Amino acid sequence: MEPSAAAPQQSFGLFPAIHKTQVEVLQVNIGRLCNQACRHCHVDSSPARSGAEDNASAQWIDQVLALLLQEPELKTLDITGGAPELNPGFRRLVQGARAMGRQVLVRHNLTVQEQPGQEDLPAFFREQGVVLFCSLPCYLEDNVDQQRGRGVFDSSVEALKRLNQEGFGLPGNPLELHLVYNPLGASLPPEQEGLERDYKRELLARFGIVFTKLLTITNQPIHRFRQDLERKGELDAYAHLLRENFNPATLPGLMCRNSLSVRWDGRLFDCDFNLVSDLPMRDSSGKELLLEDVLAPGGLKALQGASIAVDQHCFACTAGCGSSCGGALVE
Repeated sequence: MEPSAAAPQQSFGLFPAIHKTQVEVLQVNIGRLCNQACRHCHVDSSPARSGAEDNASAQWIDQVLALLLQEPELKTLDITGGAPELNPGFRRLVQGARAMGRQVLVRHNLTVQEQPGQEDLPAFFREQGVVLFCSLPCYLEDNVDQQRGRGVFDSSVEALKRLNQEGFGLPGNPLELHLVYNPLGASLPPEQEGLERDYKRELLARFGIVFTKLLTITNQPIHRFRQDLERKGELDAYAHLLRENFNPATLPGLMCRNSLSVRWDGRLFDCDFNLVSDLPMRDSSGKELLLEDVLAPGGLKALQGASIAVDQHCFACTAGCGSSCGGALVE
């Protein structure tokens, strides 16, 4: 398999060409089934996404574990969805990766703990020593419920308390509990460090909740959030806001550079945002790359130096302080 660096690069306005470094993070989107249907969701997840066409199979889980076993440079497995816990193979994937000594990150929406059969999730997370990234777009009830649904804030608070009881986020405890903030509408996130202080003060004072770190993420103009912007006539203004706040200092830290994103159907992407935009990775001949391609000898190494597919949504990751699955990219 040849890297796609030599392939003709389509012009996407002002966004610069960027390339893969060594791939160290394997991000897997295990499916679009979710117990919520958030207004900002770029994956367009919902309870209706229960079909096989939207969710990873047992064979897919086997292939991901085989890739981790084959490629020790993949130090981190980042599991997202949907609510990834709702896939029947989720726990087997976590256990398999942890048995290999990999760091496992889980994108956890908190309220999934209330679903049948998921009541023991906090204990499972503790036993496996996963790193949790939990959505909580505000420390105020009205803002959260407006974005994520009525009653979500109260459910999230109770879920965070259960995670604290298992040791997550406590001072001196290695179990990491990160909260994720995204704006309610068409604006950039505020400065991450200052907002984190506000979150920690308010959640501790009001609920006795503690956590490790707050991450700020810019809303992507994709799927449900894009449709919301179009209904309000705000899409062009938001796209302009992202472009005019382009920050070149964010480029070295973009997650697409050292990550490989695998979709539930086995197709490969540079990041989760390209994944849901159906902007796949390709080789020099233009062929779409699949999970089986990186399982072939030398397949993963061949990605180093390859061109990264870009489009207008990439400006969301590079606006202001930058945005990624790990929060702001620069101070």
